[in-house]
Amino acid sequence: MILKNKLDVAFGPFGSSTGFFLIIGGIIATFFSLIGVLIVIIGAFASFTTTGTSIDIANRRIKFTNNLFGIIPVGKWIDIKPDMKLGLRKSHMGYRAYIRGTQPIGIHKNDIRIYLLGPDNKKIMDVRKFSSFEESKIEIEKLGNELGLNII
Repeated sequence: MILKNKLDVAFGPFGSSTGFFLIIGGIIATFFSLIGVLIVIIGAFASFTTTGTSIDIANRRIKFTNNLFGIIPVGKWIDIKPDMKLGLRKSHMGYRAYIRGTQPIGIHKNDIRIYLLGPDNKKIMDVRKFSSFEESKIEIEKLGNELGLNII
């Protein structure tokens, strides 16, 4: 059984919204030139590309993926070794863009993430994200039991 988890939008909220504007502009430009099709493709790439993980419980492996256009997963499988661990950490993602050239605007997102840690307790990859601490504690116990990993 393979579990798939979506983590983040690859280009952040500002890149994603810019991609939607490119899609709209590209559709309009397509009526005048075929270059508009290229603009639509670039906009779709920026809007829909996400990051995520795939966990193959039966074969004890995990893959961090970049989902191109939201549907084409690209990544490398990592075999889970017995000396690896799972851990919980609070995550803060901040995005900043400048409007009108000099006025900064920022978006901040906080969540709780399950991380895969190596034998030296260094982070290998994000596994899953949650909005509540209680939900993440339940899921890390479940995932730890399924994969046979220690939890720190």
